[in-house]
Amino acid sequence: MDSSASRSDADLLAISAKIVVAGGFGVGKTTFVGSVSEVPPLSNEAWMTEAGAGVDELVPPGTKSTTTVAMDFGRITLREDLLLYLFGTPGQARFWFLWDDLSRGALGAVVLVDTSRIDQSFAAINYFENDSELPFIVAVNQFEGMPVHDLEEVRDALALSPDIPLVTCDARDPKSAVATLQELVSHTLSLAVVSGPGREFASLG
Repeated sequence: MDSSASRSDADLLAISAKIVVAGGFGVGKTTFVGSVSEVPPLSNEAWMTEAGAGVDELVPPGTKSTTTVAMDFGRITLREDLLLYLFGTPGQARFWFLWDDLSRGALGAVVLVDTSRIDQSFAAINYFENDSELPFIVAVNQFEGMPVHDLEEVRDALALSPDIPLVTCDARDPKSAVATLQELVSHTLSLAVVSGPGREFASLG
């Protein structure tokens, strides 16, 4: 068989899907997308200046010099028949109006959480629980040197519904980020709500 024909057939069978990576300011969305992207990630970042003091501020201060002002974009082949396009949302409240556009047509979402600033996670979780129909999972980003909390304690702190998967990840580690994406796809398939073009998406399961 002609190898080029085989590749063409594989391309026709492959399904592409859009994934949203959301969360509060500075939680690691840009790092997550960049760690797994097979292409140079597109990141719309701007330098943080004194004008942003008190608006875009991390604890501890001085740990972040840029901030996403539109979106992050990357691509990963999760399986030979499944191509994911990753869209990272900006975390600041003044950019939340972009979330609807970035979420439109998506397969699902990963909400990243930083347990040291857990209050900044509520807006993203509330959005996907109440204002969006997207399936989503919550991933606790384990920063180096930060305390590790029991996941059930985190679930209680977030008031997260028991049917929403809660996992840990290290946004810097490609294997960990891929495992998180696989968890999201598995969760989405279990809900049986998404169809790929020309065939049921659930057939990937």
